[in-house]
Amino acid sequence: MTQASDTMAPAAQTRTVRLVYFAWVRERVGRAEEQVELPAEVATVLDLVRWLKARDEGYAAAFADETLVRAAINQTHVKPGTSLDGAREIAFFPPMTGG
Repeated sequence: MTQASDTMAPAAQTRTVRLVYFAWVRERVGRAEEQVELPAEVATVLDLVRWLKARDEGYAAAFADETLVRAAINQTHVKPGTSLDGAREIAFFPPMTGG
């Protein structure tokens, strides 16, 4: 008879975040916003973009050029390598020009 180990690997943790899409990102994704459960391995904005791209063709089209789409976490502009720790809302939008 084998004995169960007292030390079991912890279950992978997920986080719920609100994703918001603007302009042509919204059009390609096909929705203005959504709530998603992020897997533990999605740690940065770039990880999130790559995870989203794998979801379906609309996300793949929206994020085809990973350097083009901009992001904001909790309404603060961030770079692709920024951690998602503490993120409640993540917004994606195309580059903006000013005049």
